Amino acid sequence: MLLLCATPIGNLGDLTPRVREAIASCDAVYCEDTRRTLTLLNHIGVKKPLVSCYRENERQRAQEVVARLRAGETVVYVSDAGMPGVSDPGEALIAACIENNLPYSVLPGASAVLMAAVMSGLPAMPFTFFGFFPREKKAQKPLIEQLRRLDHLAIFYESPNRVHATLSILLDALGDLDAALLRELTKLHEEVVRGRLSELAARYAQAPPRGECVLCVFCRAAEKQDDTADLEATLKRLLCSGASVRDAAAEAAALCGVPKKEAYAKALALNRSLPAESG
Repeated sequence: MLLLCATPIGNLGDLTPRVREAIASCDAVYCEDTRRTLTLLNHIGVKKPLVSCYRENERQRAQEVVARLRAGETVVYVSDAGMPGVSDPGEALIAACIENNLPYSVLPGASAVLMAAVMSGLPAMPFTFFGFFPREKKAQKPLIEQLRRLDHLAIFYESPNRVHATLSILLDALGDLDAALLRELTKLHEEVVRGRLSELAARYAQAPPRGECVLCVFCRAAEKQDDTADLEATLKRLLCSGASVRDAAAEAAALCGVPKKEAYAKALALNRSLPAESG
């Protein structure tokens, strides 16, 4: 059968005995990166044929795996780190097994997503994992709308060089939510930095974090309605006291914990309905 095996996300000591046994007894190891997998195999003292299977060639490799399974072989698949199929290749291999009525199984192990959910210190159940935060604005827009309706923990993978940009986008779109940035999980310099989105954005404004990062953000859709009511009342008070639309929006956004753009749009609409002398 096909065995999809979780591998360590940083500490080689996290490889499970079951995965060791599977690798030692299989006919071939298909892997995302042959160089990284060779390091893993050398660590456990096992020699096996390695075949590269990454996102761009996974569908082609899936047909090879099907042929090998039909021939009675056992094939192991590992991604670079963590669980195959979770922001890593593996889905096409599973789909090919299902389509051809061939057996497959999953051998559990290290998971950056689960580890981050627990280590973040934020309420971990339920949570939604979104993979890598999209870089293109076109892809960000529907995700932001989804996050605005979310009322629990959201988890993202992120490049260290993109952490500040992502934090700034989320702060502007969602308000100053509780968050945690986790880096180098299971490694020597493992670190968890907790705080508001504004605090994390300020921390990484000048220098990005080092190493692989996971970002956890606790979304609060259930509080949005109350925030909107508070926002309107706060804006009316500020506008009636003589504050400009821009100043009122900035202060109300900070007080109510809502995005600046949302506060500004609301302030513009309210200003048109208020008596001229109060705006």
